[in-house]
Amino acid sequence: MNKGSIGIGLMGLGVISGQVARVLKDKSEALAQQVGCPLILRKVKVLPADLSRPQVVALGSQLVTTDTDEFFNEPGIDIVVEAIGGEHPALQYLERALSSGRHVVTANKEVISKHGAELIALAQQNKVGLHYEASVGGGIPLIAPFQRDLVANELTGIYAILNGTTNYILTRMAKEGVDFGAALGQAQKLGYAEANPRDDIEGIDATYKLAILASLAFHSQVRPEDVYHEGISRLSSHDFRYARELGFAIKLLAIAKQYDNSIEARVHPVFIPEDSLLAKVDGVYNAILVEGDLIGRVLFFGQGAGPLPTSSAVIADIVSVAQDIVHGVGGRERWKLQPGKIIKPMSDIETRYYFRMNVADRYGVLAQITRVLGEHKISIASVIQKETDTSAKTAELIIMTHPSREKEVQQALKEMVQLEVVKRIDNFVRVEV
Repeated sequence: MNKGSIGIGLMGLGVISGQVARVLKDKSEALAQQVGCPLILRKVKVLPADLSRPQVVALGSQLVTTDTDEFFNEPGIDIVVEAIGGEHPALQYLERALSSGRHVVTANKEVISKHGAELIALAQQNKVGLHYEASVGGGIPLIAPFQRDLVANELTGIYAILNGTTNYILTRMAKEGVDFGAALGQAQKLGYAEANPRDDIEGIDATYKLAILASLAFHSQVRPEDVYHEGISRLSSHDFRYARELGFAIKLLAIAKQYDNSIEARVHPVFIPEDSLLAKVDGVYNAILVEGDLIGRVLFFGQGAGPLPTSSAVIADIVSVAQDIVHGVGGRERWKLQPGKIIKPMSDIETRYYFRMNVADRYGVLAQITRVLGEHKISIASVIQKETDTSAKTAELIIMTHPSREKEVQQALKEMVQLEVVKRIDNFVRVEV
């Protein structure tokens, strides 16, 4: 297709989208060489409150609008880049863009995880593309490899650190011996954590990302509500000390596994062997370990957030779409779903467990605990007694189990806490080896 230029419409002008606008300007010649014609920013949709921001003012009044209809009525837009975030009104904007025959590029993990299949169908109906490389892993190339490079594989497992905020917090807790509150405060001071960090520390952000990756890997729709999630706020410096003594690190892992016609998907803290690849991923970095029948194990690693790496992924999608337009290629379906697979309930998963509990420091305590565990077919791998409090006549007891079923473990926890010799159960963490 002989096209003089390709028009870009940008929705939102925050940290990420601002960097995208800068790259489109600063690297215009290099991008034009890759595409075969210039990429021109035609219109930018912002909120009224953004009009006084220096970057918005610098764009000029002809380029900026606060009116949604004016944005979508701009005739020169070929590609809509959505950088608003959140589910609404971003979902409605994406639907409108696709329905109007525009290609779409988005970094919106929430919308893609919840509505990806429907948006793909809408894109196919209108013969345009929906690209979302930046929705998972920031600048780490993930979506394209899952869609293209790994398609010959039967993928069986994903083990991923998908949230840099929580990984930074856990790294500080492990290396400095501080508790969760102090590590969170440090992350907020440095700008790694939001003032309201709920989505990060409760595992919600990682849940959105895992739903996208699992859907691509296993060719079956996995929605966020299908993914069990648990945050990191229950972890304390005690857990990190005992993990280290036992040869483990603690990470918030996003885990997805495929067994025949069932899929397991969960996000929660885990003990992982300290010599494993993921245990060595510290700070704000992300890492995604993928298992396949042909590739074996492959690790993707890099910065999972931030304006520079994320803008890299957004620009890559823009260039890919622009090349399709130049070559007259319509929207290619890249999310092929197969029916018949079921989501395995969390109660049925099997793994090892770590328990930390405060118990009476006297004879017969372990026998009572062992009886409860035995009634639920939970086998003990090791027991360590730590930190005896002579004045309170209590001790801290650490139990590691052999693989057990989640349902039985949860029931055993309820029964153990009722024992007179158990003062409290301070924590339990799943173990992946």
